[in-house]
Amino acid sequence: MWKNLKPQESIRKGVDYGEYNLSGSEYILYSAEGLLLSGIISYFFYRSIWAFLILSPFLIIFLKVKKRELAGKRKQELNMQFKDMVLSVSANQKAGYSVENAFREAYRDMSMLYGKESYICRELDYIAKGLDNNIVLEKLLYDLAVRSHIQDIMQFADVFIIAKRSGGNMTEILSETADTIEQKISVDKEIQVLVSSKKMEQKIMNVVPFIIIFYIDITSKGFFDALYHNLIGIVVMTICLAIYLAALMISKKLVEIEV
Repeated sequence: MWKNLKPQESIRKGVDYGEYNLSGSEYILYSAEGLLLSGIISYFFYRSIWAFLILSPFLIIFLKVKKRELAGKRKQELNMQFKDMVLSVSANQKAGYSVENAFREAYRDMSMLYGKESYICRELDYIAKGLDNNIVLEKLLYDLAVRSHIQDIMQFADVFIIAKRSGGNMTEILSETADTIEQKISVDKEIQVLVSSKKMEQKIMNVVPFIIIFYIDITSKGFFDALYHNLIGIVVMTICLAIYLAALMISKKLVEIEV
């Protein structure tokens, strides 16, 4: 529907919030974390260096999961900042600024609130430069919506484009949209507070099996010897590992609630 609003490739230099690129220090940190996890699983389930070598390639999957988690946190932060930006733009419009200048002025408000290096300030700076290059605001907002992969921003861009093209009351539309986004985020915050204790319980339960095995192994030497270094034991422990990983994924899904 908005194909004609797709920005030219020359101006599409913004961040794709759906993808997260690890920095050098993050790559080292999470690689070490992944290898440590492989070592723990190898020790408790197989007691074999060969198991560690076999599990090591799964570091690639671990890093992908971490990237997805970090991208999700970044999107959540951008969504929060975007809500405040819409409120600022709405207030600026009520003060008499045009829509374009309202976005320019919002940069000043957001820089005081979040700092110039925040995601929203970078996006507002990107929008301001686009406006200086005679790119229409609808294209810039559409570009942000596509790159953000955030439903609220995509809906805002759709509403903004329709209102701008149809000559709607932009001040009222921006105000109502900001209120809607704020209500959604407030509900999401309340949900996160309610499930925070369950998330902590889930994290504790994730390590309980390892604590139990470690305790029994210390207090009853040789109790688990029959499960290591033989075919039947390897099969049994592999099944146990598969059940543990399945329970881990299910528990994680249960505490992830999106509005």
